[in-house]
Amino acid sequence: MMSQSKLFNPRVRGGKVFVSPDYNQPMEQQREITLKRIDYLFDRGAFKGWLTEQGEEIELRKFASFEVFGTFDHSMGTMLAVHFFLWGGAVQVFGTKHHHDKWLRDTETHVVKGCFAMSELGHGSNVRRVETVTTYDSNTQEFVINTPCESAQKFWIGGAANHATHAIVFSQLNINGSNQGVHAFIAQIRDADGYLCQNVRIADCGHKIGLNGVDNGRIWFDNVRVPRENLLNSVADVSADGKYLSSINDPDQRFAAFLAPLTIGRVSIATSTVYISKAGLTIAIRYALTRRAFSLKPNEPEVLLLDYPSYQRRLLPLLAKTYAMSFASHYLKKLFVKRTPQSYKTIHIFSSAFKATFTWNNLHILQECREACGGQGLRTENHVGQWKAEFDVQSTFEGDNNILMQQISKALLAEYVAAKKRKKDFKGLGLEHMNKPCPVIPSQLTSTALRSSQFQMDALCLRERDLLNRFAAEISHYQAKGLSKEHAFNMSNSDSTSVHQSYQIAEDLGRAFTDRSIFQAFAEAEATLAASSLKDVLGMVRSLYGLICVEDASFLRYGYLSVENAAAVRSEITKVCGELRPHALALVSSFGIPDAFLSPIAFNWIDANSWSSIQH
Repeated sequence: MMSQSKLFNPRVRGGKVFVSPDYNQPMEQQREITLKRIDYLFDRGAFKGWLTEQGEEIELRKFASFEVFGTFDHSMGTMLAVHFFLWGGAVQVFGTKHHHDKWLRDTETHVVKGCFAMSELGHGSNVRRVETVTTYDSNTQEFVINTPCESAQKFWIGGAANHATHAIVFSQLNINGSNQGVHAFIAQIRDADGYLCQNVRIADCGHKIGLNGVDNGRIWFDNVRVPRENLLNSVADVSADGKYLSSINDPDQRFAAFLAPLTIGRVSIATSTVYISKAGLTIAIRYALTRRAFSLKPNEPEVLLLDYPSYQRRLLPLLAKTYAMSFASHYLKKLFVKRTPQSYKTIHIFSSAFKATFTWNNLHILQECREACGGQGLRTENHVGQWKAEFDVQSTFEGDNNILMQQISKALLAEYVAAKKRKKDFKGLGLEHMNKPCPVIPSQLTSTALRSSQFQMDALCLRERDLLNRFAAEISHYQAKGLSKEHAFNMSNSDSTSVHQSYQIAEDLGRAFTDRSIFQAFAEAEATLAASSLKDVLGMVRSLYGLICVEDASFLRYGYLSVENAAAVRSEITKVCGELRPHALALVSSFGIPDAFLSPIAFNWIDANSWSSIQH
């Protein structure tokens, strides 16, 4: 569908057709062409059933589509994610039947163009403290939404600057002088002709380092009135005469119940970012399999880039990491599409961990791929350099990565405290290994041991177990002195016996949990294969991923590995990279990235840069 339209900018290079946005266009043109592409897909039924049908198949189809859209253009993928996953998802999970009946079909057909007004100038990750205020007028049965100060302006709202007609507005709800906490309201911000609604002010966020096809805007509400039924009331409601109604009395529990289902944004970012890592590595490795540089002896042919051990060491561990992320991504998708209210907590933890780790990894992968492609990596037509700028924001939106990783450690601490208090075994989140004897790493590690799935899992479990115990002890140390858990979490340990600080242990624990979870997903996928050459190659890839996890500095920092064993790990990585070299092309080809989404340097880059191609 995309390759058949000039809207997607098809061009012939080296005898192949490629599609990608023209990033040389001014910001305003990028925004308009993004909307035209989206309308083109809507007109052809690309999103039929996305909000009005239920079931695992439609959910998985959405994930697959977003991987395609995001690889073509992150701006287009982001605009669609805001419209379907954030606006549409909020109506689905925060709203009730009358909201679904009124809004979902019009959203699915793009009659309504939705945006998601949560972030403010003064508050991003700390949603509980947003400053927008909504009151209720029982005389007219309307809510009145107001921006009371400049720091309360809604900021970075995708779609708001030019195109959105409606917004989900997150606001403090004040009923009869009592603040009931953050709630979500539907507010119209433009009419059908695109004119701003009364008492709504919008300004542009301006040019960005990437994603300039997204019209991010700032919104001020000057006592904007919306009907009482525009409160999304799955958790709480307000009666016609102004009484606040909720089956959950505790404000903390109510806030948790309110936001618990809203994980789709993190899930979609985590799963789609893996596709970009795959595409970036496919381009870089294919280029390294055809580009030559320097001869080892006079009059000999120059050597392929990927035949240099240094190149293998740069790219092949990242390839293994991307395979691992892919298996973990599949696990997360399955967890999400089979979700129940009881699994929201688990999905929140895994989506937070994977979103942070995958997006960090993606930026590292794209940077290494850019450098590995030399000067060609700087050309926008070869993608990897441009993708760095386009996907940088993923480490910030839908939750700052560092904050998400801290949430993981806090959740693990809560599991630890609960298990100890109940005097029962750990259950869930893969923490069952805490119930078993502590693994022991041999004093001397052979090549066979280093590559074994059992050793690698033992090493990752040992680190996670030890860091969780350390973290719990640190927090307990400060709580015994009368400090709150939050205060203890942020303390430096200048007055304790530990050489590490609480928040540093928390960061290392979050990474330990995530590495172990990703490895576990990989090892379980490998175990499903019968003995075959495919399993042998996948086993090498898994070994390489496990080794680069164990190479992490924390294994030396906390004393899990001796200096000699750490050196053995490093040496083994180089050996496995050499053994994987013959399989490099097959491994990236198996990703199945359409040729049109790759770039000229992934194929016949000499023809693509010939004089005749310029004339053409």
